[in-house]
Amino acid sequence: MMNHSLKNQCKLDIGTVIKGKWHQNQYTIVKELGFGANGIVYLAKSKGQYVALKMSDNGMSITSEVNVLKSFAKVQGSTLGPSLLDVDDWVRRTGMVSFYVMEYIHGLNFLEFIEQKGKSWVPILVLQLLTDLERLHENGWVFGDLKPENLIVQGPPPKIRCIDVGGTTIQGRAIKEFTEFYDRGYWGLGSRKADYKYDLFAVGMIFINTAYPKRFNKTVGGVHQLSQMIKAKPELAKYENFILYALNGHFNSAKDMRKHLLNIVNDSPSSSSTKKTVQTQSTRMQKTQSIKNSSSRQVNKQNKKHHGFLETFLIIFIVTLLYIFYILGQLI
Repeated sequence: MMNHSLKNQCKLDIGTVIKGKWHQNQYTIVKELGFGANGIVYLAKSKGQYVALKMSDNGMSITSEVNVLKSFAKVQGSTLGPSLLDVDDWVRRTGMVSFYVMEYIHGLNFLEFIEQKGKSWVPILVLQLLTDLERLHENGWVFGDLKPENLIVQGPPPKIRCIDVGGTTIQGRAIKEFTEFYDRGYWGLGSRKADYKYDLFAVGMIFINTAYPKRFNKTVGGVHQLSQMIKAKPELAKYENFILYALNGHFNSAKDMRKHLLNIVNDSPSSSSTKKTVQTQSTRMQKTQSIKNSSSRQVNKQNKKHHGFLETFLIIFIVTLLYIFYILGQLI
């Protein structure tokens, strides 16, 4: 939980104007979006646009999160975290407070989206999440505090995004932030060392969470309790082995986990709507590449046609020259 002194120092009224000491950018506070151990996030407005502004009296925490967002920006193709827009300090009567500004990701959180759109969307969104986690892990990071509250679904078309990078940790270090229900250490199924399997465990718990929106309390703990909870929900039946593999740390990577889930979607006779949606999502992602490929083929075709014309002209020219030389030889 966030300490009270930090909460009080960073508590702002609606309409408060924050002006950066160094960049002189101004932000008007609209409302509080949330708070945690290391700061408070506000919805703010600047130059007619909505942004998310995180404020903290812990400068080291701000620096760490800013570095994570900068690293995310370098991960090609990843859209997990929000874009970083500004980093500055705000001087007020009680002292100086550090803050950073990021893209405001508007949408429903993971469980709200599932409640509105239906359970068939669970594997589709998890497939998207695993794709982004794969890129994140390949670049040496573990997301850490992975939970539905930190996952926002934008759209259309629906695209999963993360809104809090406070728990993101370099692989090999101790997890910085976690929420017990999604933490393998809490369930006695592993350490809190940052490795890719820590995130994959959380993905498995998010899957369970879709069947238990209000979660449930730990009793005996371990895989035995979690297995019993899975068996108690018919909608989790076809994903039982998949989830248990994640909870036990058996997947070799996010890519491996994604492959297994995709096989379940494709093999399930009752998931035609899910398969159709997955295919539609995949088709949309492939359209741009297809257009590029089509354009490239047209260019190649034109180049080949051009080269063919040149080759024909050269052959005719050479044959004509040889014929002229032959005639001149006969006359001499």
